[in-house]
Amino acid sequence: MNWLPLFITFKLALITSIVLLLVCVPLAYKISSYSKWNSAIWESLFSLPLVLPPTVIGFYLLQAFSPNNPFGDFVKNTIGFEVLFSFEGLVFGSILYNFPFMFQPILNGFRKIPQQLLHASYLMGKSKIKTFFHISLPFIQKSILSGFIMAFAHTVGEFGVVLMIGGNIPGLTQVASIAIYDQVEMMNFASAHYYSITLLIFSFVILFLMFILQRKDRVNDTY
Repeated sequence: MNWLPLFITFKLALITSIVLLLVCVPLAYKISSYSKWNSAIWESLFSLPLVLPPTVIGFYLLQAFSPNNPFGDFVKNTIGFEVLFSFEGLVFGSILYNFPFMFQPILNGFRKIPQQLLHASYLMGKSKIKTFFHISLPFIQKSILSGFIMAFAHTVGEFGVVLMIGGNIPGLTQVASIAIYDQVEMMNFASAHYYSITLLIFSFVILFLMFILQRKDRVNDTY
């Protein structure tokens, strides 16, 4: 069994989740203070990957970054960023596709912070930045962990976007889900089974951790 597709898969999931974490925390904090209508517009926009088929996102990324159009040519030859058929492109596509899985739990976490806590902090002379780091962030740490786990797990199982913009290049863009498809096409079911059982066990562990986390939250809310 070739372990490289699994290594690329988990490397992609880790980088994607870290970047999403750094982007989603400040963005969700800002949007949590918006009015109902403004918030609904942004949430709808950021949640589009939840309802769109991954191939739709992959197709438009493929079109947007094709060197045959001015924008794609500019990105590739002027900025020097190769999106199509590269690992960096996989990271970019994964960030877009998995955005709501990190963003939504963190946004919900910020909305659950009791306003009295924030007002008390301001009355004690704490600035917004100090209140953010000493009150808001500790309060939503379980939401952050939940979002990180969901984004990581969803990236591991990604197929459509990865295949559309990364192709199937062994050692570069071939992740585990594509390796399974590849092995089945070659009638190599034993190898496909090894990849599949690894992802299956991984998914079970992730879901188990998620439910344990949610159960602890429910118990804490009760008290």
